[in-house]
Amino acid sequence: MSVERNTREIEKDVVTDFREKLSYGSYLQLDTLLAAQQPISQPQHHDEMLFIIQHQTSELWLKLVLHELRHAREELRADRLTGALKAVARVKKIQEVLTEQWAVLATLTPSEYAQFRGSLGNSSGFQSVQYRAVEFALGNKNARMLKVFESAPADHALLEAELHEPSLYDELLRLMARRGLPVPAAVLERDVTQAYEMNEELVDVFVSIYADHTEHWDLYEACEEFVDLEDNFQFWRFRHMRTVSRTIGMKTGTGGSSGVGFLQRALELTFFPELFAVRTRIPA
Repeated sequence: MSVERNTREIEKDVVTDFREKLSYGSYLQLDTLLAAQQPISQPQHHDEMLFIIQHQTSELWLKLVLHELRHAREELRADRLTGALKAVARVKKIQEVLTEQWAVLATLTPSEYAQFRGSLGNSSGFQSVQYRAVEFALGNKNARMLKVFESAPADHALLEAELHEPSLYDELLRLMARRGLPVPAAVLERDVTQAYEMNEELVDVFVSIYADHTEHWDLYEACEEFVDLEDNFQFWRFRHMRTVSRTIGMKTGTGGSSGVGFLQRALELTFFPELFAVRTRIPA
């Protein structure tokens, strides 16, 4: 009898009959998921599959980011700061994955992309409703973005709902006020449909937290976690901009934007300005 030395036997208790049982594939709806990669270039270009999967996986991760940010807001509203920071920690790990994914797309050379770019029409990452919802959840509100989704009612409703929700930062500041810290009324009563703007009085509040961080340890930790969150988001934006730059140079985007220039200007946006301003005020 021959012995197969490089074969692992299936253990006798391993389930193999799924005619009446839930399988891995059915639980994850893999038939639907794996059928969603449909290149449209004619003739079909080999590298379009990479382009599709890159963006589809990004959208899946963005769905989880939004799920976690909403949970973090709920935890802050309930004064459960530890639970909120757990969700933020998960978002930070997802951000690392999203940023590293650009390295895969960067293997697409300009010549390769040029061969199927025309097939994309006006479709563009600019039109990602989940990306916009994440930006809104973090405080970069822009009601004019809703116009992009007027032809997609479900997307429009999702973004409009997020426009009217307090941001993650708003909820942290409200929690701080409930703890007795002198958060300015202008911050607590602001119109949450507007992009968050710097408040100098609030910097003083953060100075007090950093000056006595042992007394305010969990808030001090929250501040640093939020700084990580913004840093990671900016790294993602930067890697996006650099990947676009190396792939299409200074060409306009498929959705009509200025391309690299538009992405560069996004690097000027901030979510939590006081958490960066406070660093200048911390005594040496």
